[in-house]
Amino acid sequence: MCTCYDNWGIGQAHDSGDCSERVCPYELAWVDDPNKNGKFHKYAECSGRGLCDRATGECQCFDGYEGKGCARTTCPNDCSGHGTCEYIDDMSFGATWTDYSVQGFHTDSKTFEFSSWDAGKTRGCVCDATYGDIDCSKRMCPYGNDILDVRDDLSTAIKYQVQDLIFVANENRTAYAATPADNVRPLHGETFALTFTSKLNETFTTIPIVFDTEDTDDMKVDIQLALLSLPNKVIDGVSVSVTKGSTDMIRDDDANVDSLVVIDMVKVSVTFTGPSVQGPQHFLQVHDYECSSGCTPKITGLSLNYKYDYYNSNITETTLADWNSYECGRRGKCDYETGLCQCFAGYFGDNCNTLTTLV
Repeated sequence: MCTCYDNWGIGQAHDSGDCSERVCPYELAWVDDPNKNGKFHKYAECSGRGLCDRATGECQCFDGYEGKGCARTTCPNDCSGHGTCEYIDDMSFGATWTDYSVQGFHTDSKTFEFSSWDAGKTRGCVCDATYGDIDCSKRMCPYGNDILDVRDDLSTAIKYQVQDLIFVANENRTAYAATPADNVRPLHGETFALTFTSKLNETFTTIPIVFDTEDTDDMKVDIQLALLSLPNKVIDGVSVSVTKGSTDMIRDDDANVDSLVVIDMVKVSVTFTGPSVQGPQHFLQVHDYECSSGCTPKITGLSLNYKYDYYNSNITETTLADWNSYECGRRGKCDYETGLCQCFAGYFGDNCNTLTTLV
């Protein structure tokens, strides 16, 4: 009788026979019967989502599945050419994120640990900026405040969203030391940049901003102009304040001796006031790393102190906006072919948040 080489056999059971047929790849089954221990998703030929071509040894996958052994799903309409097809294990939280478990400016999109059986099998579309829906086929329309949305208490001043950025300088001095720590660069004169993410998931990065600890008024103006100068007037109104100070804390040094640490601190408060950014916005992102060649913008980075967890986070929303943020200001319909708002009668503007004159 024949003893077949690997991946050769005959019939569905792959019994030896004359070893004339190929065996197709095995991958974790999408759906199968449990074994005696109640375990599902055992290895199956073509993952149970395709038919084996015995002549070639390749799987002919059913619609919606592809890859070696039909191991992964396809993405709807191949994401319409306006996005990437990603595994569920690689998908991230859809807004900028502040990580309270790690010190520093951690405002990039956050991924979460996912260890289920389909981590590397199930996929979905991650759309490019200005595109949305499950297959990234629709253009997104501008967001804005609903001009007829009435606040509960009109006797109080209108509140705009305020984000506080806390910069803790790496210039630590103990009460027992006359000079700052060795090999420490001062923050003054260093450069950094800010990135703003719009409601349409567009990202815009400012020109380099000089960190000026001696003239905070000048630094305030520089930050404000940098944000207002972003393309397409994506931020059409913002105010900035810069406060310099310091804070004391007790910590254990390397010798396990309590010592008083004086930490220089600068707080930058950014208030979004423009019609396009009246509602809640994504957190600003701080680029505090060095970018000297091969990247943009060219910045020196900041010598920040992330050793002491004095603050839960370096960026927080300290004031919630009274304004809201809806597609087309909730006063129009979005044309998903063009990404333009079709405003209802009596309203106009990119996001339909302006009333026409009443006659």
